[in-house]
Amino acid sequence: MVLSRGWSLFLVGVGVWTWVIWPRFAVAIWQDPRSWASGTVADGAATSFLWVHALLIAASLAIGTTAGVLGVRAWLATRRRQPS
Repeated sequence: MVLSRGWSLFLVGVGVWTWVIWPRFAVAIWQDPRSWASGTVADGAATSFLWVHALLIAASLAIGTTAGVLGVRAWLATRRRQPS
């Protein structure tokens, strides 16, 4: 499959956006009292609220990274196809 430069840039943008947004969300979830059994940040056992969001964040980062890598590879492939 051959992607256009526009779609390649879109995929790279998705990868960058993912790495800008999700780590900030991870910090917010970590600091949320609902993440901890005691209600105090980083004190006590982690709740299912934290674990579910951690899984969501990890999956989103993996998908975003994959999209970004595919975008970079597609961009490089379009450069190789064009005559100099």
